Amino acid sequence: MKLLVAISQTPETTARIAFKDGGKAFDPNGVNFIMNPYDEWYALVRALELKEEKGGTVTVIHCGPAANEVTIRKALAIGADDAIRVDIDPDSAYTVAQQIAAHASAAGYDIIFTGKETIDYNGALVGGMLAGLLDLPFISHASKLTFHGDSALVTRDIEGGEEEISLNTPFVISAAKGMAEQRIPNMRGIMSAKTKPLQVVAPVASEGLAIHTDFRVPAAKTAVKMVDPGNMDELVRLLHEEAKVI
Repeated sequence: MKLLVAISQTPETTARIAFKDGGKAFDPNGVNFIMNPYDEWYALVRALELKEEKGGTVTVIHCGPAANEVTIRKALAIGADDAIRVDIDPDSAYTVAQQIAAHASAAGYDIIFTGKETIDYNGALVGGMLAGLLDLPFISHASKLTFHGDSALVTRDIEGGEEEISLNTPFVISAAKGMAEQRIPNMRGIMSAKTKPLQVVAPVASEGLAIHTDFRVPAAKTAVKMVDPGNMDELVRLLHEEAKVI
């Protein structure tokens, strides 16, 4: 099988988030970046498992500057065969989808994986846009992917239950929790990642249909108020007048 996994780079979950330029841009100062967990733990690892089960290759693709190659090399250390970096600092999910589609359109991949969403913007947009640009079936929020002969059977969570979908390749899929288990790169993988192919390609012309105009951090949470257990009248007053839950 010929598999493609789109990976992105995001701030780690404990990072302090701030904005600059009057709220128009994210401030990366002091932020540690990681591979998006949904891309790493579920999409990439399931692609590697399929390669081990059925043979083939796993390629990762990333849209970003040269500084992000540390993240790409981690994907190679986990087990991807080669990587592509589109030399662009994307301004929207649609730009990312256009760049990946430009590469994938003639490459003949059987399955294109994305994570269900990135943990920074939480948009869950790239997979569906990519499938639309390539005119391929798309299954979102998939928690399980198996094969029965030439047909894939995909399970995805829906409201109140699960849905099973049967389809043939090629298709695009976004991976959610349950698709696979996280893999930690071993020393052999880390050393081999240094010599695996990483191709840098120029971006294609892209059309931005929507742009971010400004960002805001949520209001700070109020401090916890302690109420004496014997003062039920004060507790009722706070719940009624401040919390407004009764």
